[in-house]
Amino acid sequence: MGAALTLAERTRGRTAPNPNVGCVIVANGRVVGRGWTQAGGRPHAEAAALAQAGDRARGATAYVTLEPCAHVSARGPACSDLLVQGGVARVVVALTDPDPRTDGQGMARLRAAGVAVTCGVRADDAARGMAGFLTRRALGRPFVTLKLALSLDGAVSRVDGQSQWITGPQARAHGHLERSRHESILVGRGTAEIDRPTLNVRLPGLGEHSPQRVVLSADCAALPGFTMVPGVEALADLSGDHVLVEGGAATAAAFLRADAVDRLLLYRAPILIGHGRTLPDIGLTDLAAAHGRWRLHDARMLGSDRLEVYERAR
Repeated sequence: MGAALTLAERTRGRTAPNPNVGCVIVANGRVVGRGWTQAGGRPHAEAAALAQAGDRARGATAYVTLEPCAHVSARGPACSDLLVQGGVARVVVALTDPDPRTDGQGMARLRAAGVAVTCGVRADDAARGMAGFLTRRALGRPFVTLKLALSLDGAVSRVDGQSQWITGPQARAHGHLERSRHESILVGRGTAEIDRPTLNVRLPGLGEHSPQRVVLSADCAALPGFTMVPGVEALADLSGDHVLVEGGAATAAAFLRADAVDRLLLYRAPILIGHGRTLPDIGLTDLAAAHGRWRLHDARMLGSDRLEVYERAR
């Protein structure tokens, strides 16, 4: 299942409205088929893995990060049917598909055909990897990641607004990798007009995965090259299932006030700024309410900077 989860990450942010799924087929202790949902949502992971495995899939075990679909569409057959036709003897599933067209029906169809099914293996990891797909269905909006670069004393910039660069090259490179895994990148109107950021992916081989540029502004006068959204609630209208919020401080605070941040990327640099800009009011009325809202998922060093990844506890 770990290998299937890793494969699913290859197209995270590029499969909407379909989930990014990974599939590994194992026969006699050997991997005979690998697949992951392709950009645009098709082919599905199971179809790709079965095509690679061929006749070796008969009697094999398939490990899939999401329940195989049970519905036939104009773009392809149901994966539960394909697994039965391929002769797979057992299917191990990480997570049930919340799509009402499947939602348990895929596993029921497999069992009815005599295929052994196990569900719930590494479900939390699968949910994290498909957070965009799941958030869109649960909350009706994309999954939102807020990125902040901070000094040791919590400043996001000097008091005059200078923030280039708080972090070093390794942290900035990681930020570009994160951009490549999101369909949209969002900044405030002030940042868009004053800084004129390109907001593209500047890593070799990933430039084609630059996200669409979005501006959060109550003034919907168009800015060339940007999609305009008048408020946080308008995120539901954006295409794709992943939004990366990069700035500035007022925009970050607006998302936090609306409780519309699902993941925090904090890049903490070993510098002190003093009298710098920090986040404005985020709507906190009681200090006790601040506790228990965020849980640390990952922490690592990127050069001299420390990355901390937090998830919203919902």
